[in-house]
Amino acid sequence: MFTGKRKNEMTLLKIRSTLFRFAVILSASSLEKSDRLRVKSTFTVMATETSRNLHATDLYVPIEPKQWPIVYTNQYNINAFGMQKLHPFDAGKWGRVFQMLKEAGMLSETDVVTPKEATSQDLLVVHTQKYLDNLTWSSVVARITEVLPVALVPNFILQKILLKPLRFQTGGTILATKLAVEKGWAINIGGGFHHAHGEDGGGFCVYADITLAIKFLMASDPKIKKAMIIDLDAHQGNGHERDFLNDDSVYILDVYNGAIYPRDSTAKAAIKKRANCLHHTKDEEYLEKVNSTIDEALNEFEPDIIVYNAGTDILKGDPLGNLDITAEGIIKRDEIVFSKVRAKKIPIVMVTSGGYTMETAKIIADSILNLKDKKIISRESDNSIKHTFPPKGNKESEHLELHADTTKKTHSEL
Repeated sequence: MFTGKRKNEMTLLKIRSTLFRFAVILSASSLEKSDRLRVKSTFTVMATETSRNLHATDLYVPIEPKQWPIVYTNQYNINAFGMQKLHPFDAGKWGRVFQMLKEAGMLSETDVVTPKEATSQDLLVVHTQKYLDNLTWSSVVARITEVLPVALVPNFILQKILLKPLRFQTGGTILATKLAVEKGWAINIGGGFHHAHGEDGGGFCVYADITLAIKFLMASDPKIKKAMIIDLDAHQGNGHERDFLNDDSVYILDVYNGAIYPRDSTAKAAIKKRANCLHHTKDEEYLEKVNSTIDEALNEFEPDIIVYNAGTDILKGDPLGNLDITAEGIIKRDEIVFSKVRAKKIPIVMVTSGGYTMETAKIIADSILNLKDKKIISRESDNSIKHTFPPKGNKESEHLELHADTTKKTHSEL
């Protein structure tokens, strides 16, 4: 049970988040007209809007034998002069997850795979040039991140302190998905921006990392023809759903609270297996929904890769999720997903997605430790996964080999 003080804090968080949603929506159009903070786009046009063929990318870095297929860099964390505190999202949770795993003795800095920042060319595989250009307007970034004061910050600053960390996380998801094929599983301690799609963003989701990861993988490895998204964040994953509307190669399972943001009826048409959760759904009912929907989905569809969007905003007391799942329930949920998928020997990549309390970092870390302790995941490769990535003779393979021994390059700042 929450104390009176804790209840008041939760109420204030809900009110603050709601006010920011309305304020940003109401003011965005007027700010767009008067915004003098726009900077000239420095994105280099390296792909046309009609071309979506995979280019040679530096995002697929190799994994060392002693490393876990866990992707992280301290570049993930956001420090926007304190403005990140104006949104209930914990902008430093990714670093705290990593620190807790270090303190538990599971890994160190050299045990994780360091991702690279997604470039404009990488992003154009899914996003339109028009959308990337729109991100050079501070008011657009304010609308997407739901932090109104962001509209008053010069855009070149936002590119560095806010969007750059999100581009690193996007690169992390793309890399982790490739590692999952190599190792049988992988985790990106970040990502899961499931409200972003090719033409827009929202709900603090700027880049469509899930869609990008699947598109990159399918374009690079001919063995990967079908993908499944298991989205267990409290909110509907309308971003990837819009991206994969009418695409039978991607099967989307979504368990969410349909009474909260985004309530996207158009995107809902892409969901192949859906379970709705009412406000204050508790562990027993929720875990039964997760169990049954995953079993049904895996009986209906045989994917070559599974992307698991493991949002923790289902936690009781989360100001945005409005569900009543305990920390133990979340850990059990992750165990159910990994156990069922690993039993079928399907590569799985997990991204951490939403979670709007300070407790979520510990829950994520405890869940990863639980998977390790129960030997559901391990550092060693899963020899039952036969995919070799990328295939020999593929242009991507030649590009990676060419860059394998080069010094890490820094992406030019926008």
